Amino acid sequence: MSGHSKWSTIKRKKGALDAKRSKIFSRVIKEINVAVKEGGNDPEGNPRLRLAIANAKGVNMPKENVRRAISKAGEKNAADFQEVTYEAYGNFGIAVYIEALTDNIQRTVANIRSVLNKHEGKLETKGALSFLFDRKGVFTIPEKAVSEKGMEEDDFLMEVIDAGAEEVENEEGFYTIYTAMEDFGSMVKKMEEMGVEAENAELQRIPKTTVKLDKESAQKVLRMIDALEDDDDVQNVFHNMELTDEIMAEM
Repeated sequence: MSGHSKWSTIKRKKGALDAKRSKIFSRVIKEINVAVKEGGNDPEGNPRLRLAIANAKGVNMPKENVRRAISKAGEKNAADFQEVTYEAYGNFGIAVYIEALTDNIQRTVANIRSVLNKHEGKLETKGALSFLFDRKGVFTIPEKAVSEKGMEEDDFLMEVIDAGAEEVENEEGFYTIYTAMEDFGSMVKKMEEMGVEAENAELQRIPKTTVKLDKESAQKVLRMIDALEDDDDVQNVFHNMELTDEIMAEM
């Protein structure tokens, strides 16, 4: 095991417990918007839209909200969102990779730079930190979703390994599956074939190595990450700070 599970676990828990549900829904709606514009409003013929809908279900977004988002994305005056990424160093040398969907790049970069400046961070040139992260497919699947299909764990593991799983972790009632980026689509297809619904499936930036900080320093970094995540344009923030048990307890 690579030790990725702490990152995936805390990401899942934050999503489940986050009081800012509107922010979570906003992220999913933007993904639906991009998916519809990219491949149309029919989920059957649009794998990206099917995935966005599945992720919407994973965060308990009402079906009516999903239908409305798909319909609105198809309107002529719907916002056009661009996918952009930013790389930065936070304080204490923590590397941060920021993914955003925006209809105004100037606003987005200004907001991100402002947050970084307030927290002793610095925006870097594109590609400067890419070598510190691997882009992996990450699938979070409740054990219940597998058992409901009458599958034994060994059979399930064999199926996902055949589809390209590099690692499979099982903690707190959830399977976390990691794939190479190029095998992400194959794993999505395999889940559809098995009829197993992932609570979340996405490409994540997984740090190759992590930096361990003391509790006080880590809290300062977490405040910066929270501020970045609070920006309406930001979809995901990845970092290479080690999430120790003590830090996770604080989160």
